[in-house]
Amino acid sequence: MACTLSARLLLICIELERALAPICRSKEYLKVSTAVETEKKPAKKRLSKKLLIIVAVVVVLLLFAGAGVAYVVSQRHAVDENGDDVEAVAKEPAPAPTFLPIDTMVVNLADPGGERFAQVGITLELADAKTAELIKQFMPSIRSSVLLLISQKTSDELLSREGKDKLAHDILREVSRPLGFSVPDAPVGVTAAKPTAGHRAENKSKDKGKAGGQENPVHRVLFSGFIIQ
Repeated sequence: MACTLSARLLLICIELERALAPICRSKEYLKVSTAVETEKKPAKKRLSKKLLIIVAVVVVLLLFAGAGVAYVVSQRHAVDENGDDVEAVAKEPAPAPTFLPIDTMVVNLADPGGERFAQVGITLELADAKTAELIKQFMPSIRSSVLLLISQKTSDELLSREGKDKLAHDILREVSRPLGFSVPDAPVGVTAAKPTAGHRAENKSKDKGKAGGQENPVHRVLFSGFIIQ
């Protein structure tokens, strides 16, 4: 009888164990799945942070690119006084001038007694080589006019800086005349700081067979030598 009861109890325990086995396995599965999910959550957080950083970097790069494009576009356009956009034009460098030396002149000055003379070297600064060739055609008359001009000066006039400036301005007028250009007289008391002798000519043609507004191609008269004895 006792053996039969123990055998029954043993069978009941086996049945209970079989019945509870799925439940235990499901609990273990839940534990494992919960652990896996808890492991996935930090990974998702890390991925979201990396994604935010990448997006922020892309936005910053786009902002810089847009600023660069705006700067380039603004440099291509200028705004005039009325606020209208004007296409900016790059300034081309001015062409190099042409220099034409004139043979050194030895001239008696207008000093009393006629014992003083000047030895003057002159170089002309011209707009281009074409003007130089044109002046060479008139060189005999130009030299004659310059010689007569210097011979009317005294040594005291030519020893001062103002006198040399005045002489250069007068020579500019004599050189320009055969080309059809007129040069106004230098103002009285002119100094080297003013744009007259030895400086770029400001005048333009005045009814001398040239088109109105045409610039004088003879820019300056330079002294390469100046000796008074």
